Amino acid sequence: MARIGSRLSNAQVIILGFAAMILLGALLLMLPISTADGKGAPFSDAVFTATSAVCVTGLVVQNTATYWSTFGHAVIIVLIQIGGMGIVTITVAIALISGKRISLRQRSAMQDSISAPNVGGIVKLTGFILTLTFIFEALGAAAMAPSFCREYGVGRGIWYAVFHSISAFCNAGFDLLGDKEPFSSLTSFHADPVVNIAIMALIIIGGIGFLVWDDVRVYKWRLRRYKMQSKVVLLVTLILVIAPALWFFFFEFDGEPFAERTLHSMFQSVTLRTAGFNTVDFSLLSEGGLAIMIVAMLIGGSPGSTAGGMKTTTAAVMVSSAMSVFKRRRDTHFFGRRIASETLRDAATLVTLYVLLFLSGGIAISAIEGLPLGDCLFETASAVGTVGLTMGITPTLGAVSRVILIALMYFGRVGGLTLIFAMSASSPKISKLPEERLTVG
Repeated sequence: MARIGSRLSNAQVIILGFAAMILLGALLLMLPISTADGKGAPFSDAVFTATSAVCVTGLVVQNTATYWSTFGHAVIIVLIQIGGMGIVTITVAIALISGKRISLRQRSAMQDSISAPNVGGIVKLTGFILTLTFIFEALGAAAMAPSFCREYGVGRGIWYAVFHSISAFCNAGFDLLGDKEPFSSLTSFHADPVVNIAIMALIIIGGIGFLVWDDVRVYKWRLRRYKMQSKVVLLVTLILVIAPALWFFFFEFDGEPFAERTLHSMFQSVTLRTAGFNTVDFSLLSEGGLAIMIVAMLIGGSPGSTAGGMKTTTAAVMVSSAMSVFKRRRDTHFFGRRIASETLRDAATLVTLYVLLFLSGGIAISAIEGLPLGDCLFETASAVGTVGLTMGITPTLGAVSRVILIALMYFGRVGGLTLIFAMSASSPKISKLPEERLTVG
């Protein structure tokens, strides 16, 4: 096994690790003990659910609360935790706990997995990530436990608090509240400020990235000393939370009382960071609101986090590049630091890939199923952004459309560049062709 692993690139290890975990999860969910009726799930339902859990998406074809047993719920939340933290992170964690020596190869894979700038100190950083993950998830569960215990009793309430805390922190969007109304997500707690605020805090903390945590640990409130990436992540995250929230507040929920209006606006904006929970019925939103949601879902969270999407830094690089053109500047920069040309090419490639997959997937599903294109595009944006929000059409889709969503969820979680590098592990080729100017625009 070690010899096989040594022949694989870090990118190949990551994508094969996710694939193996999805397959194992699907096999576990097919066991009779995993479903409430004791018959086991068919492979199509099991592999879709396992992919959605490992890829921390939240799209489902069966009502999670009533279709799966307690054992099935436990399998799903373990898959979410592994998928959110990353296969390599969990592997290194197991090695640390068992006292095994972490090889240089494992350290390098870990570096790529969490987008760390260098391999030095990666083991210590892994321990820090695991510790904070446990603390945040425990605090989230403790905050929500009273609300769930009042509704479901002590034992079930505590289990629900733990499940939803892990699901929120990992930006997964799976819930167990469909026992009242199928696929209802958190709508029954739409007016509970504690549950709403706890879920939002977990989503943001999990989605800003592990390297931002490290800067916060080292520099505290001295923001000027943060790495450029942390500054960009925090700024873009703030904009992407506030801007949609303002739209929702003034144009979508204007008939509600001020407190609920504010809470609903903030929650729907935060959940677009690839979390997949909702507290309102999206069918009531305007087309403009849904369009904003699609764009935000495609952007997603930040590098080296539990979130998916093309990432906040990618969007920031593309916007900054455009601003450089508008201002006739030669270089793109943030906070007094120039952005490398390779980063610009990577960002442009990611945006192109995500938009092509989002559009082609939505058009294909619309043609196959005969459904409105807008609903299908919302679903594919949710899948490739690993968000999990839905217009309610996923459970009705046929086999081919489900395969499309599975592929989009997988692509969205492992990352476009990871897949590209995995397919071509050789060093980049340097072009020696003559240059000629091409007019654009």
